[in-house]
Parts: sequence; C-alpha cells; structure tokens
Amino acid sequence: MKSTKTPASRPHDDAVVEMLKADPEFADDYLAAALEEAGEPGGQAALLAALRHIAEAQGMAAVAERAGIPRESLYRALSPRGNPTIKTLLAVLGAAGLHLAVSRQGRAHT
Repeated sequence: MKSTKTPASRPHDDAVVEMLKADPEFADDYLAAALEEAGEPGGQAALLAALRHIAEAQGMAAVAERAGIPRESLYRALSPRGNPTIKTLLAVLGAAGLHLAVSRQGRAHT
C-alpha cells in the first residue's frame, strides 16, 4: 500500500470513498461491519452511509443505471434521511456487485 500525505481537514466521507475507489474489495468488509452494527443506535444511518459511500466510489450514476433506478431516486434513498425499500436495497447491492448474507448471531464470520 503506498503512503500519501493527506490533508488533516479532509472530510471522513471523502476519505472513505477514496479508500473504496483504491480498494474495491474493501467494500465487502465495510458493508459487513455496517450490517453487523445496523441494530445498534445510529446503525441504520451508518448502513445507509456505507451504501452511499460504495455507490459514490463506483459512480452514483453508473450504480443507478445498473440498478434500474433513476439517479435522483438513488440519492434520495441513500441520503441520511433515506428509507430505501428492500427492492431498492437489493438492487443497489446487486449493482455494486454485492449481496446480503445471513448468519446466526454470536457465530464468528469466516
């Protein structure tokens, strides 16, 4: 991994999107962590933020097109106040090359 000097004032969201662009496989772990925390206070907002970051890293317009969703609707669904339907959630995950997986609580993920 190459080292670059980053400005101290760079917003967190921008830094995460840059990391996702640099390492698309990071999306797997990032989304898995967000899903694990979804039931915690603030977890649903964090999950929406993670989906938004992944979509931004891949290009919001491209993800919207692959998902079959108007770009404006995708922005609205993934906004901090968004509340996407399961249909939209699954379409966005599929368009980003991801899918949901289920495991029993308390088991370690491998």
